[in-house]
This record gives sequence, C-alpha cells and structure tokens, in this order.
Amino acid sequence: MNLYQLQKNELKEIKNIPFKLEKDIQKLVENNLSALFGLEFVKSEFQLNGLRVDTLSFDEQSKSFTIIEYKKGKSYSVIDQGYSYLSLLLNNKADFILEYQEQTNKLLKKGDVDWSQSKVIFISPQFTLFQKQSIDFKDLPFELWEIKKYSNNTIVLNQHKSSSQASVKTITSNDDITKQINKEIVVYTEQDHLDKGTDETREIYSQLRDRILDLGEIDMVPTKFYIGFKLNKRVITDLEIQRKQLKVRINLKASTLDDPKGLFRDVSDVGHWGIGDYEAAIKSNDDLDYLMSLIKQSYQFQTK
Repeated sequence: MNLYQLQKNELKEIKNIPFKLEKDIQKLVENNLSALFGLEFVKSEFQLNGLRVDTLSFDEQSKSFTIIEYKKGKSYSVIDQGYSYLSLLLNNKADFILEYQEQTNKLLKKGDVDWSQSKVIFISPQFTLFQKQSIDFKDLPFELWEIKKYSNNTIVLNQHKSSSQASVKTITSNDDITKQINKEIVVYTEQDHLDKGTDETREIYSQLRDRILDLGEIDMVPTKFYIGFKLNKRVITDLEIQRKQLKVRINLKASTLDDPKGLFRDVSDVGHWGIGDYEAAIKSNDDLDYLMSLIKQSYQFQTK
C-alpha cells in the first residue's frame, strides 16, 4: 500500500518506518489497548507454568480474556502458539482470575467469565502466506493483525480475515490440547444466530442489519448471545435473534434516548445480555424507519 500526503497540490510519499524492536509494538498497543481493540489492560509479561503472555487483557463486553502476542520474526507457528496459550488459560482459570483482581482491584468471579469466548491476538508488521493460511477457518479463536508505522506518525492496523467457511472442528486431531480447546472455545458466527429464528425474525433482522451497516464504518461482531454492531470499537446497538421476536438494545445511558413512541424500555436495573440501558422487542418490520432514528442517536453519540 502506497501512502501520500497532499501538500499544495503536490503528493509527498509517506514512507514506512520499521519498528526497531518487538517491545516497541507492545508498548504502543498496551498504551492504546482500549482505542485499538476495546480491551481492558490487565498485565504485561504475565508468566505462568513456564509460559509468558506478552499482554493479558479482558473484554468487558464478552466477559472473556484476550491474550496478545507480538512478533517481528516470521519463523513461528501461530497455531501451535495459539493453542498453547489457550491451554494455559483454560487449565489455570483461578490464576488468571487472581491476576485480574490484583492488577485492576476489581472483583471477578470464575462464573462471571465466559471462557468459551477466549481468544489470542497476534500482532506483527507482516505475516507469511503460510501463517495466514494456517488460520483460514471461520471458527478459529485466533486473530492476525498487521501493524505499520509511517513517517508522518501514522499507525495502520489491519486484520487478516478468513474468507473460508471451513470449520476447524471438522479437522481430525490426535492432540489432546487441540481437542480440549476446540470443544470448550466457540467462535460464534452470524449463521449461529440466524439458526435460532424463524423466517419472519430472520427477515426483520436482515433488513435492520443492512440499514445499520449502511451507516458506515460499522463492524458486525457475533458473540455468544447477540450480534453487536461496533463503531470505533464501541457497540452502538446489538441484536438478539429469537424465535418469535428480535430483541434490540441501544448503547445509551438511561434518560438519554429520545423515544417519543416509547418503543424501548429502560433495563438499567434489569439483568440482560448486551450493552446499554435500552431494550425493545421487535416483532414486525412495519416501522424500521423510526427504529433506525433511535439507533442513529447512539451512532451519533459514539462519533462525538
């Protein structure tokens, strides 16, 4: 990718500046973990049972741990390392809980964590074709992110996304660690949620999803209980497909949503999945224009 800066109608090339050390990438990411990934920083260089986790973080939205590993070299297997880290996590849950509590001074119970959504993020200036192909499954709990630094102090972070519909669970393995992780950890897809609904609820969802994505720069993130729609790493709304209805939640604080028709209810004091203080049960697509006007309030709030 070639980048240029326009100066008085003349293009000046913006050159790539390689990171000198792997540690430079780590410091940059850890100092900006929330902005880059929407994650809470827990611990740098967390060591346990002979393994060292570069960055331990926690995802407040999915209630799960995320391990981040930084690489400058190309001669390593992301699959082998990824499974090793997840095995360490799943077999030492109490240690990770304790580390979180000690580092953040917040209470976290074992039952509060959704271990099934744990994942490993690899960050490197460049991945080989073999490394990219090795994670070419729709449900592998590993992510590859390439990071670049440029001469105008611009940082570019791009995720390699699999286009394959193959499932890692269809691959026969004699390795006990791989079997354990594939059984316990689940990477949820949009299709998993679509399978829960009827033709009617799927139709409502599809129309609403397309309108939300048309707002621009929206990432769709399926989780265990709902599909979140993120702008700048923050959920603006989430949709939960049920058999007879579509539950919609808007990420705004109580008393801030302008809803003259009273479509949404305040669930700030009620236990619920998803993000935000407003929830509605949608059973038809008769008034999607009005519904979108409410979702746009959250979109506009997140862009401020």
